[in-house]
Amino acid sequence: MRIIGGRYRNRRIDPPKDIDARPTTDFAREGLFNILHHSLPLEGLAVLDLFAGTGAVSAEFLSRGAEKVVSVEMDRLLNSHLLRLARDLDDPGWRIVKADVFQFLRGHQGTYDIIFADPPFRLPGTEELPTLVREAGLLSSDGTLIVEHPKDIDLHTDPWFRRQRDYGTVQFSFFSPADRP
Repeated sequence: MRIIGGRYRNRRIDPPKDIDARPTTDFAREGLFNILHHSLPLEGLAVLDLFAGTGAVSAEFLSRGAEKVVSVEMDRLLNSHLLRLARDLDDPGWRIVKADVFQFLRGHQGTYDIIFADPPFRLPGTEELPTLVREAGLLSSDGTLIVEHPKDIDLHTDPWFRRQRDYGTVQFSFFSPADRP
């Protein structure tokens, strides 16, 4: 696994071997960042990465100029890995939080330009993520929520739903309070 673009481009990310995670593939991550690159500037953004896992998405945002990235992961091994990766990159804008995402969403305050959520496949409550983010008021008025999920989860009925993109076995669903494509 590697960072695809930006100032940390081609840096390897080597997560522990014994993790119970399904990292976003380089192919899907590259597709996602191509979409984002053509729709909004990534420099200076505040990003919340929920279910941060290996940290590949967080590192990609930092590499491409995000000013602040908060990565939330509750798994002990993955959290330790994230802390090591953050030390290696030595980026002052990266904060790692060890917490259950659903509890974090109910108690965290702040506003983000992009919120990315990649819950474990088949995780109960995945369908509720857009509602929880909306109710918590964490997304800026022109911000974007992106949920990575399997094809059998339908998130189209959410009032903030804007579009969906397929990458192999995963889909990225995009949500925004702003009425834009």
